[in-house]
Amino acid sequence: MSRRKNEIDMCSGAILPQLLRLTIPLLLSSVLQLFFNAADLIVVGNFASEYSVSAVGSTTALVNLMTNLFLGLSVSVNVLTARFTGAGNNSQVQKTIHTAISLSIISGFLLTAAGVVFAPQLLKLMNSPDEVIGLSSVYLRIYFVGMVPMMIYNFGSSILRSKGDTKRPLLFLVIAGIINVVLNLIFVIIFKMDVAGVGLATTISQFISAFLILKCLSGEDEPFRFSFRKLGIDSGITSAILKIGIPAGFQGVIFSLSNVVIQSSINSFGEIAMAGSAAASSIEGFVWVSMNAFSQSALTFMSQNIGAGKFSRLNRVALTSCMCAAMTGLILGNLAYLFGPELISIYDSRPEVIESGMIRMFMVCCFYCTCGIMDAIVGNIRGMGYAVTPTIVSLLGACGLRIVWILTFFRLPQFHTESMLFISYPITWVVTFTAHLICFSFMRKKYPKKDKVKEPITPEPAL
Repeated sequence: MSRRKNEIDMCSGAILPQLLRLTIPLLLSSVLQLFFNAADLIVVGNFASEYSVSAVGSTTALVNLMTNLFLGLSVSVNVLTARFTGAGNNSQVQKTIHTAISLSIISGFLLTAAGVVFAPQLLKLMNSPDEVIGLSSVYLRIYFVGMVPMMIYNFGSSILRSKGDTKRPLLFLVIAGIINVVLNLIFVIIFKMDVAGVGLATTISQFISAFLILKCLSGEDEPFRFSFRKLGIDSGITSAILKIGIPAGFQGVIFSLSNVVIQSSINSFGEIAMAGSAAASSIEGFVWVSMNAFSQSALTFMSQNIGAGKFSRLNRVALTSCMCAAMTGLILGNLAYLFGPELISIYDSRPEVIESGMIRMFMVCCFYCTCGIMDAIVGNIRGMGYAVTPTIVSLLGACGLRIVWILTFFRLPQFHTESMLFISYPITWVVTFTAHLICFSFMRKKYPKKDKVKEPITPEPAL
């Protein structure tokens, strides 16, 4: 495949077709990634021990908490590479690529060390029941061995996505994911490895996806060609990545922290609630990543158009991406709830687990469109180069209010139910989206309304 075939012109023509062309492969990649993760739960739920689903499912919030800070850096890699590409600054594109891959390796090693050493202690802080903490620790430690390749794949995918190439990361994910599912079945059914088997299968598939993404970048034309000889840290690029990436990653950490608090509250209801929530959360994830794909595409579109000085397109990019995210959430969220019992039974067929899972699905899936437009407006803001503001808004809005809800109303005896726990999600989404929309309107005024094609702005991120 030639480089030209895999690129999208984001700076001219109709926005919706090009946005969908970029988003659909990205959406499918995210859905497939979740499907392969869901395969872990499905396999252990049907072929492993009684507590395996709870053990694997209850680790999701903790994994996200530990990885989101570094995955935020991959967001900034997308912003910078797209901005430099739109501005035609090839030397900066080269520096960004090699600095990004170097940072991905470093962050992966840090995560592996933290996860392997502190897994049991972190699970105890989340009030994980004694009957699942041993299995959860085994799964986490094996899973975190694959952090380096996971980071390489995510940073590499961000680089390709910055120029509109979402098809090849999708292909690599399909290959690695199929291997993951096959190994799941072999390790759990044939070798009876339980949660260790699904953890090992996931780690092996991560190494395969990292190999494929590096091989792809190594065969690219300039300026996107990767070479191991050029690996290194450029101080200027690193500073720019950190300016956008740390706030973006910190926002992910804060969201995950609030989810860890919620997971701890779920754990207090016992193993049935944990299993129901784990299954429902896995199903919800398919809806969320479908909506969030438009947020990631908006980020890339915004970055390229600002780099190219195409300011007249910014409002249309924001409106189109938000509308697409909202429609996706409205349709898929309600379909997920409608077929909720059948979907949850795939993970765990116990009636009491299905009943518990449906409580969460009603509160989350039926109102998921509000989360979609919230994420989409954040993607647009980040694409404009602003990282600190959406982090502060999310910290105070979504996360802060959610934690306050849990520490106040939820603790009252009359409100200490699963429904009152999960209703905190839609309430905080609406509040936070409103605040983000106000911020976007002010930030948009700082850019001209008319195009500045001949003299594109200097591609440096703003705060």
